[in-house]
Amino acid sequence: MAAEHPRPRLLLAPENSLSTRSFIARPTTGTGYSGIHVQLDGVPSHHLPLLLAAYQYKFGRDVEAMCRHLIDDVAVGWDELGTDLLDDAPPALATALTGGEHWPSRTLDHLITPDGSPPARMSVTDTTADEQDMQWGYVLHKEGVEVISLLHEDLGPVVSWSTDPRTVFNDPRRPGPPSTPRRPTEHRAARSPRALLPQPRRRPAPHAPPPAASCPSSSRSLPCPHTPRP
Repeated sequence: MAAEHPRPRLLLAPENSLSTRSFIARPTTGTGYSGIHVQLDGVPSHHLPLLLAAYQYKFGRDVEAMCRHLIDDVAVGWDELGTDLLDDAPPALATALTGGEHWPSRTLDHLITPDGSPPARMSVTDTTADEQDMQWGYVLHKEGVEVISLLHEDLGPVVSWSTDPRTVFNDPRRPGPPSTPRRPTEHRAARSPRALLPQPRRRPAPHAPPPAASCPSSSRSLPCPHTPRP
């Protein structure tokens, strides 16, 4: 369960960025998805408030416009998602999530490959996520964000787009329920309980998945993919 805090817990500050690899994707056929790599801060407590607020305000509840910005218009991949995703959000909400700090979203266009060739686009699909050692995935459905813990599940619960971005999301090994939205003037005992998120689903597989790999250390190092030379 998510822990309660006496004061709002802010999004990760840039100086505390962690190399938790994730991806942002759109759904494809069946339970498939196709998206783009995000290098830093891939845990739900960081990504979900940004994505929910971005959908509700910056993109005017247009999930396709959101997909174009976060997936289609990215040449290589994302280094990190920043507070520019909170554009047009009420100032009080942005402050509650960030404490008034601002940092930009950054792409990985600056990568330099060993042989000097242009870096290849860091696409992620349901068939490549495991071999790319992804840890978390966020699939942007019409009804909400599907949150996938790649170390344990192939599919995950869907968090409704109507969810308050101030909700405290924990970062479990297995996706779990969020707590109620935090409101500075609301007494803890007065909060109404939230329903549990649906249990994650598994894709049918002919054999058991391999053992989960241990999480890597907090490093900003990143292997530079490159386009094969002819």
